[in-house]
Amino acid sequence: MISETFKEEPSKELHSIMSSSYPITLKFIDVCYRIKLEGNNSRGNTISRILSRGPTSSSDVENPTETIQERKILDGITGMVAPGQILAVLGPSGSGKSTLLNALAGRLHHGHGLTGNILANDRKLTKPILRKTGFVAQDDVLFPHLTVRETLVFCSLLRLPNSMSKQEKISIAESVVRELGLRKCENTIIGNSFIRGISGGERKRVSIGHEMLVNPSLLILDEPTSGLDSTAAFRLVETLAALAAEKGKTVVTSVHQPSSRVYQMFDLVLVLSEGRCIYFGEGNEAMKYFESSGFSPSFAMNPADFLLDLASGVCPLDGTSEKEQPSVRKTLVSSYNNLLAPKVKAFCTDAPSMAAEDTVVIYEESSHSCIDNFSTWFNQFSILLQRNLKERKHDTFNSLRVSQVIAASFLAGFMWWHSGYTDIQDRLGLLFFISIFWGVFPSFNAVFAFPQERAILTKERASGMYTLSSYFMARITGDLPMELILPTLFLTIVYWMTGLKPELDAFLLTLIVVLNYVLVSQGLGLALGALIMDAKQASTVVTVTMLAFVLTGGYYVHKVPSFMSWMKYISTTFYSYRLLINVQYGDGKAISSLLGCSSWGQERAGCKFVNEDITGNIHPAMSIGILLIMFAGYRLFAYIMLRRIGA
Repeated sequence: MISETFKEEPSKELHSIMSSSYPITLKFIDVCYRIKLEGNNSRGNTISRILSRGPTSSSDVENPTETIQERKILDGITGMVAPGQILAVLGPSGSGKSTLLNALAGRLHHGHGLTGNILANDRKLTKPILRKTGFVAQDDVLFPHLTVRETLVFCSLLRLPNSMSKQEKISIAESVVRELGLRKCENTIIGNSFIRGISGGERKRVSIGHEMLVNPSLLILDEPTSGLDSTAAFRLVETLAALAAEKGKTVVTSVHQPSSRVYQMFDLVLVLSEGRCIYFGEGNEAMKYFESSGFSPSFAMNPADFLLDLASGVCPLDGTSEKEQPSVRKTLVSSYNNLLAPKVKAFCTDAPSMAAEDTVVIYEESSHSCIDNFSTWFNQFSILLQRNLKERKHDTFNSLRVSQVIAASFLAGFMWWHSGYTDIQDRLGLLFFISIFWGVFPSFNAVFAFPQERAILTKERASGMYTLSSYFMARITGDLPMELILPTLFLTIVYWMTGLKPELDAFLLTLIVVLNYVLVSQGLGLALGALIMDAKQASTVVTVTMLAFVLTGGYYVHKVPSFMSWMKYISTTFYSYRLLINVQYGDGKAISSLLGCSSWGQERAGCKFVNEDITGNIHPAMSIGILLIMFAGYRLFAYIMLRRIGA
């Protein structure tokens, strides 16, 4: 029992959250989904499109020059599933399984290509019902460096009502760990394809655990056995069957190629072929139905394999060879529409929901009181900040990155070992190297932040776990201390090895300039990453941008063409470089004197370079102000871009 985990009597609200699910009978009648395609009158493009994805309709073949306006993904799908049952959606790739599940989970909306009726207890899908619906996507979207327990505890703290105590939320997460058989790996990190962690089956259970935390009445899973071996797949489906039978949950799952013993655990089966239904009914009756329609295997085989062959149009017909035949699909669809579809539709329309009317009312009221009271913004921020620090510390302080920074610091230290104060050219090269390194390094690392977390952010935001602003503030706040440790270490080594101005205040001012520059460069990376939301493209753009900033920074080119001179005023390197020079040499008079200028402002090449290119007409206070504006502006831009893409 879940209550056994508490040392004290659990609250009534906890009993309400974790008690048996409110029963939901799910019905879907004549569900259709269409997507619009861009028209193209080119015969060549139309034929290429047909070859790449197959004909959308007969008109594609009969008249390839005709513009295709829309494509039907689902065509009149009808079925139902009651509490305690598992409905398996079978079909080959591209048959519409994922689209149907997204529609049933309320992630597709009427007016955007979706038609038909999707009912929960004979009512349309409402927010309270959707909040009691768990949706597990095909891909496991999890943080790789968090342990199983940490993953579920953080999710519990964010997703359960704020009126519950922290200990109650943690106890619920621990009970889910036990219920899904994750106790033996609860302290193992999740991992990914590059980091060794838990197994694929355990990772899928963690994804299911995300949804089990809110004790969903309806659980929808998109190919949960994908990538698992037959034993792991069986154990996973066995867990789902136990949840349905013992907890009274309604389970809908798509399965690509189940084994025979997995197939036997399905109460109901829906078979799709190119968006059309060819069978709906009890799993153990499917073979009899197809035999009555003239289709039967030539030898004993897994029923699921036979159904998938039929859905793919692969079956010997009239003595022909066993290969894909369009006539098989047509025959199956016609047989279903004439024989089975009227019975299924009548049954789904007339069958009463297993939940009583008063249960629905109680359910909706309970959902309003328990689920709507999410954590306050500050609580969300605090929890997300803790999670971010745990996850990000592994990326920020991994051995490769730390070694890279230390190696660069010692390389620079030995290259400019105790350079003299009068060695102007060498000193300027060192200061510009610092500007280059701490411009490119943080911006390139930060550009991957939002593209890599987009899937997690979209999934968690769809579940209503937190607001975008709390996530964003926790993300940038958690990065601040971690992003500042490595540049501090770098400068501490380089500054004293190279013999820069041996004064503590000069070192501290240089450190402040470098840290400010690091945060500005990081903001630039975050902004470009949020704008493009593609890691490869964003890394290319940030590289070109930093290259432009470096070239206009004032060290390599002194006479920038007038039509490009404006670029230096948006260059982060331009301002940080001048601030670093100012800390070491003041307003430029010291450099002018060291270069042998007889008087300030003399029109010799070296003095003109000092007056116009190094010091310029920009006061240090203005450079600091512009960098601060960039610090805030880049982050504000990144937040606006995240809102724009609906993350």
